[in-house]
Amino acid sequence: MNKTVFLFLSVFCAGSVCFAQGPTIGNCPTFPADNIWNTPVDQLPVSPNSSTYINTIGATKTVHPDFGTVYNGAPNGIPFITVPGSQTKYPVTFQYASESDPGPYAIPLTAPIEGGSQSTGDRHAIAIDTDNCILYELYAAYPQTSSWQAGSGVIFNLKSDNLRTATWTSADAAGLPIFPGLVRYDEVLAGAIHHALRFTVPQTQKAYVWPARHYASSLTGTQYPPMGVRFRLKASFDISGFSAANQVILQALKKYGMMIADNGSAWYLSGAPDSRWSDDDLHNLSKLVGSDFEVVDVTPLMVNPNSAQAMQSNVTVSVTPATASVQVNATRQFTSTVTNTSNPAVNWNVNGAIGGNSAVGWISLAGLYTAPAVVPSPATVTIEAASQSNPAAFATASLTITPAPAPPPPPAVTVTISPTAVTIRTTHLKQFSASVHGSTNKSIIWKVNGITGGNGTVGTISTQGLYKAPATVPSSPVVTVSAVAATDGKTSASAAVTISASAPIQHAGRR
Repeated sequence: MNKTVFLFLSVFCAGSVCFAQGPTIGNCPTFPADNIWNTPVDQLPVSPNSSTYINTIGATKTVHPDFGTVYNGAPNGIPFITVPGSQTKYPVTFQYASESDPGPYAIPLTAPIEGGSQSTGDRHAIAIDTDNCILYELYAAYPQTSSWQAGSGVIFNLKSDNLRTATWTSADAAGLPIFPGLVRYDEVLAGAIHHALRFTVPQTQKAYVWPARHYASSLTGTQYPPMGVRFRLKASFDISGFSAANQVILQALKKYGMMIADNGSAWYLSGAPDSRWSDDDLHNLSKLVGSDFEVVDVTPLMVNPNSAQAMQSNVTVSVTPATASVQVNATRQFTSTVTNTSNPAVNWNVNGAIGGNSAVGWISLAGLYTAPAVVPSPATVTIEAASQSNPAAFATASLTITPAPAPPPPPAVTVTISPTAVTIRTTHLKQFSASVHGSTNKSIIWKVNGITGGNGTVGTISTQGLYKAPATVPSSPVVTVSAVAATDGKTSASAAVTISASAPIQHAGRR
């Protein structure tokens, strides 16, 4: 095969500049950044054995997320707990003692067990000492009064790339650690998974490939995949129709892939139980089938066959701005800087979706982000720029989407009238004027005692506000002239008009 060495880098971002860093648990790395678990494989060539292995496992068989909330009354998945350095360590009696680390193990006797306390399955029990960064894993674990009984067990230093002794099992058939390959809800919530995943297949070969250390089969046919073989979701697989949570998982399968860790059901993907999972949503991952994957050979990344260290590069990426906010439907420009490579180009993604999508916003090849029409949940998304020459070198920015400001309330409509009080004699005329404020419609509807235009009893008023008193004083000599704003038909101002009798006509007397 092509022996070109592919170089990768996981990063930690301080501000907008990124440095080597892998996934973490508590205050600990989940193995060093250069560990093969934490190394992307999306740029590796397809293995010549790819179609053979996929057809053996099942090209039309569906992917199954073997984790979620609750199944058969127990948390669904492989549970783990974190413990302090002061956690009591318990001795363990092993069925396979010759390939197990003797311990003692800092796994509480009350630790959750895969499948629940009554499980008859693999019964994995996992604890991470987050003060000393030590991973403890047991297979077929049964708590006793003051000890554990288990099939096998292993203790990993999370700061080390050391592998198991060749041919040794672990708490997993492939001799690999279990915890670093689990899908964890907190990673999905953060918007990205930066490590390979663990999965099972029905039949494996009596062989293993780096970084696996153990086989669990008597089958020698080359159509069967060895333990440790790395698969990835094809780059061409369209993930846009999946939920944001599932897209994080699918993007990890594209970038980091998954390793065969044990014999089991076909395409069963491992994860940690969490009450926050949506089982219905996770079930949508069963739309994937075996033919959506391909096999890659990771041996070009191997530094030493007895170490999980993978070859890396010194490419770095930075993104500006590192934090920002933008309103829905608005845009924000991001810029990237790539060092230690002749190719400055980057691929942009939003929450792991290349180019983004309608839920979290879009980003162009030039880094121009366009916010979605609705504030996503959560409202803060992660913008990532990954080096095209070395996709594992990337930088991120945090962007918060805010609602559009509410439009200012329209000004209140008011009306003024002049004069506001007047006394006139019967049949006489009086001109009123009125103005509408707070509306572009300045039209006035004139009324007398609530009657548009008035009448002969209370007086009449023209559309221009010219009032004519009636011929006789009405029963109530005070009438109300109202100027009503036509814009809403109700806002008004009024004037009090007192009607008085006209003075009698004076006739000249006779001499």
